[in-house]
Amino acid sequence: MNTLTQKETMLLKDEKAHEDLCIKKYARYSNEAEDPELKQLFSTIGEHEKQHLNSINSMLNGQIPNVNQQQSQQGQQNINANTNNSNIGFIQNDSDLCQDALGTEKYVSSTYNSTIFEFKNPSAREVLNHIQKEEQEHGQQIFDYMYKKGYYTPQ
Repeated sequence: MNTLTQKETMLLKDEKAHEDLCIKKYARYSNEAEDPELKQLFSTIGEHEKQHLNSINSMLNGQIPNVNQQQSQQGQQNINANTNNSNIGFIQNDSDLCQDALGTEKYVSSTYNSTIFEFKNPSAREVLNHIQKEEQEHGQQIFDYMYKKGYYTPQ
C-alpha cells in the first residue's frame, strides 16, 4: 500500500475509535441482554467489529488486508472490552439496547461512506467498502430482530 496521506491517516484513526467503541458496546450489550437470541446476535456482531478493527490497524500499518480472508481472522486479536457500568447506565432493557445499537450502526456506516471517498488507493477503498457493507448488514440484523419482537415498526 502506498503511504497514507495525513487525511487518510486521520480518517482511519477515527474509524479505529468507532470500531473500538462498537466492540465495547457489543460486549456489554451481550452481557446485559435478557433474550438469549439477542445475546448471541450482539456477540456475533462484536466479533465482526473485531475483524473491522484488525483491518483498520493493518491499513494504519501500511498493509491492505484481503477482504476474502477476513472470516479466518475472526477473534485473532483480543480486545479489552471494558464494560464499566457507568459508561451507559441509562439502558435498561433489550429494546433500549437494540435502539442504541441500531443508531450506532447507522452512524458508523455513514462515517465509512465519507471515508471511502477520501482514499486514493482502490484496494483500500475496497476494504473500507467491505466494512461498510458489513456495518449495514449488522444494522439489518438488528432491525430484523427489533421488527420481529415488536420493538420497531416502520411507518
